[in-house]
Amino acid sequence: MSARTHLPSGLVTFLFTDIEGSTRLAQMLGTGYRPVLQEHRQVIRRALSKAEGVELFTEGDSLFVAFADAGAALTACVEAQRELAAHDWPTAADGTDGRPKVRMGLHTGFAEPYGGEYTSPEVHRAARVAAAAHGGQVLCSAATAARVGDLSDSGGPGGEAFLLDLGLHRLRGFDGCERIFQLVAPGLDRQFPRPRTIDAPAHNLPVQTTRFIGRATERAAVRDLIGTHRIVTVVGAGGAGKTRLAVEAAGELVERFRDGVWFADLSAVATSDLVDVAVAAAVGLRPEPGRPVIQTLADHARDRRMLILLDTSDAQLPAARRLVSRLLSAGPAITVLATSREPLGLPGEVVWRIPPLSVEAASGGGFSDAVALLVDRASAARGGRPVEPGDIAQLTRVAEALEGLPLALELAAARLRLLSAAQLAARIDDVLGTLDAGRSVAADADAPSNRHRTMQAAVDWSYRTLDDRAARLLRRLSVFASPVDLPAIEWLHDGDPLDPLATLVDKSLLQAEAGATNATYRMLDPIRAYAARLLVEAGEEEQARERHVAWCLQAAHDAYLDADGRPVTLSLYTLDPLADELRAALHWTVTRGSARQGLAVAGALDQWWRERGLVREGRMWLFRLYERISATGEPVPDAELAAAYHLHSLHAGADGETVEELRFSQRAEAAARRAGDPGLIARVLAGRGAPLLDLGRFDEAERSCREVIALADEQGVAGETLFAVYALAQLLWRRGALDEAADLLASARTLENSRPMERGRRTVDMLLGLVALSRGDLVAAHDHLIVALRSRMSFGFHLRVCETLMAIAVRCRMAGETGTAARLFGAAQAARVRLRCSAGGFGTYWTEQQAALRASMGDADFDDAYVAGAALGLEESVALALTIEHPDLVAGSIRFSAAE
Repeated sequence: MSARTHLPSGLVTFLFTDIEGSTRLAQMLGTGYRPVLQEHRQVIRRALSKAEGVELFTEGDSLFVAFADAGAALTACVEAQRELAAHDWPTAADGTDGRPKVRMGLHTGFAEPYGGEYTSPEVHRAARVAAAAHGGQVLCSAATAARVGDLSDSGGPGGEAFLLDLGLHRLRGFDGCERIFQLVAPGLDRQFPRPRTIDAPAHNLPVQTTRFIGRATERAAVRDLIGTHRIVTVVGAGGAGKTRLAVEAAGELVERFRDGVWFADLSAVATSDLVDVAVAAAVGLRPEPGRPVIQTLADHARDRRMLILLDTSDAQLPAARRLVSRLLSAGPAITVLATSREPLGLPGEVVWRIPPLSVEAASGGGFSDAVALLVDRASAARGGRPVEPGDIAQLTRVAEALEGLPLALELAAARLRLLSAAQLAARIDDVLGTLDAGRSVAADADAPSNRHRTMQAAVDWSYRTLDDRAARLLRRLSVFASPVDLPAIEWLHDGDPLDPLATLVDKSLLQAEAGATNATYRMLDPIRAYAARLLVEAGEEEQARERHVAWCLQAAHDAYLDADGRPVTLSLYTLDPLADELRAALHWTVTRGSARQGLAVAGALDQWWRERGLVREGRMWLFRLYERISATGEPVPDAELAAAYHLHSLHAGADGETVEELRFSQRAEAAARRAGDPGLIARVLAGRGAPLLDLGRFDEAERSCREVIALADEQGVAGETLFAVYALAQLLWRRGALDEAADLLASARTLENSRPMERGRRTVDMLLGLVALSRGDLVAAHDHLIVALRSRMSFGFHLRVCETLMAIAVRCRMAGETGTAARLFGAAQAARVRLRCSAGGFGTYWTEQQAALRASMGDADFDDAYVAGAALGLEESVALALTIEHPDLVAGSIRFSAAE
């Protein structure tokens, strides 16, 4: 190999080799191991020297070599493995082959030599690739594979060499996943176990809380279909067990799909517009600005082998059909498993109809699947007590009467809290006797009108026993999207709901769940769908939906008040349990309800959307509301339009869409001026500074902020200009006008504290902390930032928490606490990614500070600490930040020194 003085630079391919099981080989060969080690080195060096590799060091059985050409490096590896295989190696005393099995790993990256060595993180990545290999195997990263040309010369006699894609893997000590390739060539082993990486096969399948009972034959059937067809749809009635079976089958195939098995629940998607976004999120992708999400998904799928499980596809059937068609045409190795109440209707689709659970006894004399499920759930319903042997015959009768329908069996088991097995069996016989017509449609079982017939029989069994008040309450409760408490039910129901509510709980149409302070009531989705249909048939939907919207607005309003009706600091935690209800209200307002009310609902979710990383969803709802207003001509006061445009501007800014942010800010100003409300005009104009800052128009931003602050002071609406104060203070801080920024913020503290919507965010303290950091005053910085962090976390401002963690990381860096600083940077960045938000106006500053920290720590130490921080959850990250010692308590601090 080349002399070490001629180290390649720029794009360098690094190779690590070592002997797999070298310790055992040394023990086996004894004194004969040393010549084997030397010969192994000679063989490898002979092969690598032809490719002008530069050997950097040799340690034990390991070699580290650098190459200027990736293709030459791989060719040399092929030659080395062949020569190792052909070499005459000694045999141990017990006759065991003493041939060393050498594993090799390559990675290509930018590196410059310094002092006769490399300090680039690319070296560490190459070492991790080598550590993932098995003896006799050659692995390389995607970076190396991308820089390799024609490998035909490496194949030699018997065929050509090529790179086999082994999928995505996590390398120890590195964020994200690395695509790994195996070098395949004649004379080299091809079959190896899965690479030795730290991750398990990738999937996001939901964890089940109950045992999966039976269905061995069905599970095998679905698994086999997935192996031979690219689109398989499990079709059946609601409650037939489609999701559970699909998840179980997919879970057994995780090893077969190298790029993962990904679950997306389309029943949780509010509109068809969000189907692509939901599936992309499940796969681990983010929407890209200016590019359709479906295109991002298609590009991602092109060269990957993965299984996508679309659950409840019928909830968004046209969108699901379009997405699946695009995915299947994008990549030949993509497989889709869907669950639906009806086929997707795509070419090549295999429709597999899920049968009921078997009601016939097992061949060995055990329970049938249906009886086994009923017995298991009945035991749970009775507090874990085993089912009495005398009840088995009655439970078998129940399972047969319910035709093995899983949801019906679950409901029947729940009734055993109140009824004996004999009472339950007798009651089922009486009810099902009235539903014979529902089971006499075998001649046209696939007709749309019959697809819910079996499930309807199961629910009708309970529904037809209800009195009028309980039936009406069930229909009305179908408008709620999530568990609700008694006050919510009282809002919707005429009169005292306790008696009908107790009836619904007793009949298992509602599930009562005890909470810390009060009980909530949950309706299973199939029952909700059944009740919602009856609500429409009864002509009660519009009234119930309008009441629900009114309840949502009142509940959101109450979130800002204490028990006595006085304003309190906004806590976004109070909105978390309301989010699904508010979304359901929005869905009604954009389809058949009042768009004006929809704007009010969107206003209630304003800060919640931003702080939970859901600004894209908020923008989508607003666009749909604008379309609804345009289509219906519904009059909306200019003041309300201005407020909607203003929050739209804030959402666009949080999503990094600065042009859209400025456009809607201008629309908000025009509507506010038409309304003639000075406070509204000031609030809208106060938000103008942020997009101007993001666009780099600093002079214009400063002029805008100063003008609106002065105007608001003149008109007595200074409280509406907080956003302008924040933007101006940030601008002054950027410029280095620290005294002016501090004075401005100090004057704004009273204003911030007087506004319940703002004071929980403690933006004044956050900005004062940054000013103190720029002054080098760690004591003041620590005080301000910890106050901001505690408040932001306490009131649920998670996006702001990420920002504060970044600032505290800077404070730690300046104090020399480098390890903690790197962990906090990693934690904050990981949380920000989870929240799917842009870096904001401080992004450049955070990047500069991280670069300075990396330079002081070194790549390896920084990366290790950063990765450790990224593994922390948000609460853990905050806890870490709060354990940082106050600068005054550090030995030798300024104040302590002065006191001495």
